[in-house]
Amino acid sequence: MNEAIFTTRRGFLKHSAVAGVFASAPQAIRAANKANKQLRVGVLGLGRGVAHVRRFAETSDVSVAYVCDVDESRLGRGLKALTKGKARGVGDFRRILEDKDVDAISIATPNFWHSPAAILAMQAGKHVYVEKPGSHNMAEADMIVAASRKYDRRVQMGNQRRSYPFVREGMQRLREGVIGNVFSARTWYNNRRSSIGKGKPSKPPANLDYDLWEGPTPHVPYIDNLVHYNWHWRWHWGGGEMANNGIHSLDIARWGLGVDLPERVTYNGDRYYYDDDQETPDTGEATFHFGDCYASWSGSSCDPRRDEKLPFCKFYGEGGSMVMSGGNGYQILDRDGKEVDSKSGPGGEPAHFKNFTDAIRDKSVHLNSEIVDAQKSSKLCHLSNIAYRTTGSLSCDPKSGGKLIENPAGEKLWGREYRKGWKPRV
Repeated sequence: MNEAIFTTRRGFLKHSAVAGVFASAPQAIRAANKANKQLRVGVLGLGRGVAHVRRFAETSDVSVAYVCDVDESRLGRGLKALTKGKARGVGDFRRILEDKDVDAISIATPNFWHSPAAILAMQAGKHVYVEKPGSHNMAEADMIVAASRKYDRRVQMGNQRRSYPFVREGMQRLREGVIGNVFSARTWYNNRRSSIGKGKPSKPPANLDYDLWEGPTPHVPYIDNLVHYNWHWRWHWGGGEMANNGIHSLDIARWGLGVDLPERVTYNGDRYYYDDDQETPDTGEATFHFGDCYASWSGSSCDPRRDEKLPFCKFYGEGGSMVMSGGNGYQILDRDGKEVDSKSGPGGEPAHFKNFTDAIRDKSVHLNSEIVDAQKSSKLCHLSNIAYRTTGSLSCDPKSGGKLIENPAGEKLWGREYRKGWKPRV
C-alpha cells in the first residue's frame, strides 16, 4: 500500500537541518552514479506532476519512490496515478533528497521553484527532469545550467515536442534545405481564459503549507485566487503566458532557425479583457532579431481567434514554408502555398521521459532537451518579459548570455530577491 506522510516545513527543520542535505551530497552523488537498473524517482508538484507519475510508471525499469506536494489534499491523486509499485507521499521534497537511493527528481512545481529545487536536487546527487521554463528569470537560467555542469547531472526540460518523431524529422528536413534558407519563424498561442477575479487576503487552508509553497520567494500574505494556478499571471511568481506557453512554440522556432540568443527583442501588449488581478498581458506580440533571421510570437489568452486558423509555428524559406502543428506533425508548402508533403502521427510524452531515463543509465545517450540548450529558449521568454516590463524593447549581447546593453531598468529584472536561507547557490 502507498504510504502518505505529510511533513510541514517546520516539522522537517526539526527533523533534519538543510545543511545535512549538503553534507551528505558526496555520498549521494556516489550512490546516484552506481549502475542501477531500476531507477528510483521522486515527483514534486502533483498538479502537472500527476502526468509525470504516470509517465515514469509506464517506463520500464523505473519506479516512482516518492510523490510530493505542499498541499496534503493533492497527495492522494499522485498516489492514485501509480499503476505499479509503491510510493511514499511527503510534503517537503527535502525528505526525498535525504534518500541516497533516489536517482532522480522530477519537478512540476510553479516556475519560481524550478531552479531552486533543481539545484538542491543536483547538490544531493540527483538527476533532474524539470518542467518548462526551468527558471523564473535570466539569473536562474544561468544558475541551473552552471549546477548541471558542476555536479555532472543529467537535466532534461519538459518541452516534450523535442522528442516527437515527426517534429524531429521536420527539423532535420529544414536542416537539409527542404525550403531553402530559412529566414523567419512565426508562432502563435490562442486560448479563451476566463477572468481570475480579484482575490482577497485570507488565512491559507489547513491542507496547504503556504510557507513552503512560497519557498524561495519573498513573503506575500496568502491571497485566495492564486493557488494553484493563477500565480502564472502575477510577476512576483510567474512569467505570464509567455513563460507558460510561449516557451513551447518559441523553442520550436529557435530549433528550426538554428539560433541561440537574439540581438534585439520587443514585446508589446497589455491586459485588455478583464479588470482583475492579472498583471501579465493577455494579448501581445513579441519579436526576436537574430542578425540574419527573425522570430515572432503572438499571444491571445482570452480570444481563441478560431476563424483565423493559426498554426502553432510556421517557418519561411527561400523555396516555401513549413507548418509545424501543435502535435506531432509538419506540412511543407511551396511558394504558392500548395502542399508538397506532410507527415503526422501520434505524439505524447512517453518518449521524452524515456529519453531522460535512458540518458541517466548511459552517458552516450543525448538528452533531447538538455538544460544548456533548453535554457536558451527560456531566455527568449525572460528577455521578452523584461522588454514588456520596461520600454517594450531591448538590445542584448548574444555572445555573453544575453547581457543587456545600456538598460539599467532591465538589469533590475535580471534576477530576483529571495527569502532568507533560500537563495540558490551553485
